[in-house]
Amino acid sequence: MSMAVIGMVAGMALGFAGYFGGFGAFLLVAALGAVGFVAGRFLEGDLEPGEFFRARGDRRR
Repeated sequence: MSMAVIGMVAGMALGFAGYFGGFGAFLLVAALGAVGFVAGRFLEGDLEPGEFFRARGDRRR
């Protein structure tokens, strides 16, 4: 599935949540979508946990 179709589906889900559930439901769906996105990236191996927990002064990439 292309990224455009995935983006369209995510936008439609947010739209339905905002229309039927109000702004609170919109924020909940957006937050859970972001968590799912990050979890998926971890499972694919694109992200490492150390990228989030590294000290601020550490400039290594």
